Amino acid sequence: MRSKFQQVGLVFIGLVAGILVSLNFSASAQKDAQNPLPVEELRSFADVFSAIKQGYVEPIDDKKLITYAISGMLSNLDPHSAYLDNEAFKELQVSTQGEFGGLGIEVGMEDGFVKVVAPIEDTPADRAGVKSGDLIIKLDETPVKGMTLNDAVKRMRGKPKTSIKLTIVRKGETKPLEITVMRDKIKVQSVKSKMIEPGYGYLRITQFQEETVADVAKHLDKLFHPAEAKTNGKDKAEAKPEELKGLVLDLRNDPGGLLHSAIGVSAAFLPAKALVVSTDGRTEDAKRKYLASTEDYLRGQKDDLLKNLPAAAKTVPLVVLVNGGSASASEIVAGALQDHQRAIIMGTQTFGKGSVQTILPLPNNTAIKLTTARYYTPSGRSIQAKGIVPDVIVEESANGDTRERVREADLERHLDNDKEQLPAKDDKATAKPPHAKNGKGKGAGGKDDEEDAPKAPAFEVAGKNDYQLGQAMNLLKAWQIIKH
Repeated sequence: MRSKFQQVGLVFIGLVAGILVSLNFSASAQKDAQNPLPVEELRSFADVFSAIKQGYVEPIDDKKLITYAISGMLSNLDPHSAYLDNEAFKELQVSTQGEFGGLGIEVGMEDGFVKVVAPIEDTPADRAGVKSGDLIIKLDETPVKGMTLNDAVKRMRGKPKTSIKLTIVRKGETKPLEITVMRDKIKVQSVKSKMIEPGYGYLRITQFQEETVADVAKHLDKLFHPAEAKTNGKDKAEAKPEELKGLVLDLRNDPGGLLHSAIGVSAAFLPAKALVVSTDGRTEDAKRKYLASTEDYLRGQKDDLLKNLPAAAKTVPLVVLVNGGSASASEIVAGALQDHQRAIIMGTQTFGKGSVQTILPLPNNTAIKLTTARYYTPSGRSIQAKGIVPDVIVEESANGDTRERVREADLERHLDNDKEQLPAKDDKATAKPPHAKNGKGKGAGGKDDEEDAPKAPAFEVAGKNDYQLGQAMNLLKAWQIIKH
């Protein structure tokens, strides 16, 4: 038996070495002679492979075992590296186009469970009441513990009009919640806009997709040249544009998306060639500076999507709204506008996903998503595990932020911030909300505060009870008074 193990092990070492050579790892080893292939570790790996092949209770084929090994290697690096099988790779490609099937939530892993980063606005999960910070412990009747993130995501996705029951642990609830969500085709409208009141515009980006930059250009054109600007039969090109006194750019609960889209959105408000973001990693390809230039945001487009933007887009008073659900590409935009002093950032601290994932295609239409670099704002600040701290802190409501937010620093195996030492997470800290009336969480009558407090009206983004937007408008109006 031992000789069989050794024989299979030697064959497997040769197989792994061949794979490494085919993936050009041998070239890297030649460049750095101090890091040769770890033969002893590969031998141990081969022994485990052989033991499973010979003695596991049920037969298992080589392809599945190697897939498991690759998936395990990646998932143990950080929360964002992953192996993408054929289906997952295809779904990733489709989702960047803004349409895919599923529930509509951005998720990560914590303690072996699925944790909700943020529900995407106006999707089945959002409408069913799934919230940021929810911990999903069961999918239908199947426990999540032991699943990979890819496995969990595949179970949540499915054909439209089919349902799935999520069993959720939510902070503040005494027992798990069961929420049934009807799957649907998720078609995210990346950009929305409206005039809040005369002279003040509102632009919301829900996700950074392929068409986001073009959509931002169209919406800004409408805000600066509203349809009612037609006068005496003249079209909007001939009519004098209505002066826009201030603009709110809403990036709250935007989980991010494509880097070049974030650069393009930043370029809409920054001077040409301004530094938007830089990246740094171990390879030369990972060391880059991205500017507000067509070379860095067009990516295959022939025409400059921003060439017809009103000049005032570069100077209009701008407030950017962010919160704990603003991640990745959202943080790049907020950080760039903050460092260039182009906008006032308002809201609460962002998610803190400051790492770059590179998609490396493999045979059979599979791929790996590998973290290859960190993002840095124009002034050199690292976004990783810290996020963007607003210039003006404004909670969700006048009574504070009622949501339990999960951030990058809360995720297992998250990358450290390499620019500053962040305070260690205090696991013993209580989760008392900032608006609690006293240390015991009881009102004057001895009842829970939640029982005493009047029920708040349902929150609607950009609605009448959007407290943060109201504060942004107050700031823009004060800005006008100071200017004059």
